[in-house]
Parts: sequence; structure tokens; C-alpha cells
Amino acid sequence: MAFDPRVFRTRALTALVFVAVMLTGLLWNGWSFFLLFSVVHAGCWLEYGRLVSRMRPAAAAGLDAHLPAVAVIGWCGMVLAAGDLLAIGGDATLPAAIACAVALLLAVTIAYRHVFGGRRLRADAVGMLLLGLLYLSLPWALLLHIRHGGPWMPSGDASSHMGRDIATLTGRTMPLVVIATIWLNDTLAYLTGSFFGRTPLSRFSPRKTWEGTLGGIGLSVALVAAFGHYGMGAEAWRYGSVAFLTAVAGTLGDLLESWLKRKAGVKDSGSLMPGHGGFLDRFDSLLAAVPVVWLYCMLAGR
Repeated sequence: MAFDPRVFRTRALTALVFVAVMLTGLLWNGWSFFLLFSVVHAGCWLEYGRLVSRMRPAAAAGLDAHLPAVAVIGWCGMVLAAGDLLAIGGDATLPAAIACAVALLLAVTIAYRHVFGGRRLRADAVGMLLLGLLYLSLPWALLLHIRHGGPWMPSGDASSHMGRDIATLTGRTMPLVVIATIWLNDTLAYLTGSFFGRTPLSRFSPRKTWEGTLGGIGLSVALVAAFGHYGMGAEAWRYGSVAFLTAVAGTLGDLLESWLKRKAGVKDSGSLMPGHGGFLDRFDSLLAAVPVVWLYCMLAGR
């Protein structure tokens, strides 16, 4: 994969705008964080619907009819996971109650249309919709759960030393570490692969190489660990372990989305950003990394 200055320039300029929008949503407050990933969630579902409709044309009608409602049910799960981030007047129960009511109403409506309304869903359409909840909605809900720090997330008074260490990363810090790792890994893997890549990583993603992948993972882990140690005064392993899990899981998430695109016969999932593709192209790594990091936090805090 030869280095193309024009491609890199387009990707870099688009990335600057993308980073500005992301940082605003990530750092402003809890509501901005929630709204940012609500938009991302909606965009991912829209592109996912297009992909699976191309993969399963016979099920496309059922998907088109029910996908918006299922996506909103997934978004209601995000509201529940956000917890205190969406507190109104110090009370988070109202948004949670509304989300539960909306999700229940939509679920009953889908069931009614399926049984009595003549909108029967094929088994493969049901499978694709349920997969969408796991693949698209669950990761964003878990990210919001990490962001607001509970319940069940490690706290500063966790019984184990490791639990206390991980507790210092939950809240606002952990999403930033995960997202920064993915950005670093993508960029460094691209640069390393451009100059040294020789061995294709997968037939689903022929432009990626083993040299670029291993270089991106190694360099991103080293940089994040060094930042944690020298910039945050923390033990390097604390940041390095999260970065390693993020980079490896993120790479697998990228390959999964490449497989979906190959099956659908498209190059990009969308055209949101020149040089970067659509929502799924940009957030495929994060979708896979978040559940792994969330599970690590849960286990480490015990």
C-alpha cells in the first residue's frame, strides 16, 4: 500500500473537523456526550439497514418497516445507561421512566403488527434487527455507562488495588483514552503500513497489512502508556492495558465491518466524511472496543 500524499491530506483535513466535533461532545458536559453518541447511534443504524438490506434483499421490506422502531428501542437503552448524565433537576428517574415507556410501546407495536397487522417478519430479518441491537446499540449504552461511572462500575473505594487503579480511569477519562487509542492506532497503522506493509492482513480488508496492524497497536499502546505515566502521573500499565485491549478489539471491529461491506458489495458504508466513509467506517473500531473495555473494567474492579 503506497503512501499517497493527496489521500493523506484529505483524510487529515477531514479528521480535523471530525476531532473538533468529537471533542466538543466529549468534553462539554454529560448532555453533549449523550447527544453526540445519539447522533452516531442513529447514523450507524441507518447505514446498517442499507448494508443488511443489500445482504438480504428478501428481508429488506421487513427491515425497512421495523428498523426505525428497533433503533429507537436501542436508543432508549442508551437513556437508561446514561443515568445521572441526563438528570433533570438532580433527578434521573424521569428520563429513565419515559425511555422505558417508549421502548415498551414500540415493542408492543412491533409485536402487534407482526401478529395482527400483516407485517410478518422473516426469521433472517428478526436476526438482523437483534444483531443490530447487540452490534450498534449495546456498545453506545456501555460507553455511556462508563462515562457516568455506574452503577456497578469500579469506584475509588474498590476493595482491590487494581480496582482502585481502574476506578481512576472511569468517568470522563476512560472514553477519552479509548477514543484516543483508536485514533492513534488507525493513524499509525496507516502510516506504518504505507511505508513497511508487505503482508496482507485479511482478504476482507486487502489494504491492511500485518506490519501496519502490529505497528499501529505497538506504537499506540506505547504512546498512551507514556502519556498516562508522564502526563497523568499514573502507572504506565494502567493506561497501557486499556490501550492494548482497545487497539486489538478495534482492529477486529474494523475487520468485521469490512466483512459486512464485502458481503453487501460496497466500498464504504456511507459518505459522511471524505476519505473516511460513513458512520460505521469511522466508528467500527469503537463499537468492538467498548464492550471489551467495559468488561475489563467490571472484572478489574472486583
